[in-house]
Amino acid sequence: MAKFQLHTPETAPDGSRDFISGVNKKMGFVPSLYAVFAENPAVLNAYNQLSDQLGQSGLTALEQQVVTITASVENECHFCVAAHTTISEGAGLDLDVIYAVREDRPIADPKLEALRVFTKKTVIDRGFVSDADVEAFLSAGYTRANVLAVILGVALKVISNYTNHLAETPVDEAFAKHAWTPELKREAAMA
Repeated sequence: MAKFQLHTPETAPDGSRDFISGVNKKMGFVPSLYAVFAENPAVLNAYNQLSDQLGQSGLTALEQQVVTITASVENECHFCVAAHTTISEGAGLDLDVIYAVREDRPIADPKLEALRVFTKKTVIDRGFVSDADVEAFLSAGYTRANVLAVILGVALKVISNYTNHLAETPVDEAFAKHAWTPELKREAAMA
């Protein structure tokens, strides 16, 4: 495990301190991921800017969570699956959809299922999705702009998922209700 400091408003570098202080004031704590990101203000800022852009990408709030959680499940990120499930619950999003994504099972809504499948293929195939996969996604009611929004969501999750892998970011108590263990780790623990 690479040792990363979980920064506080007092320990965060100058370029991160204001953001970390603001999050602490707003939420009452600093989520562990942000505490790790604070080590490099450029990464912290880039992640937040990409997150803001995903919110403007044309995907609904539920669709954004389908993309981010699907990518996090495929990338086996315990932290992001728990955090995004908690965010989804707080936003009043359909937890049946969220739990289908977490459990890597089909979503009842065909359009959202097409989004989940396309996102999963984008992650697994590292963007080399087939023309048939793109056409299936478009046929479900999405657009070429939505194809790029999925890539944006996947890119956002690469930053956080990979950081969480390297830092072994602990899941905050606020997200613990929706803790998630990647399938491979579950299988290894059972062996």
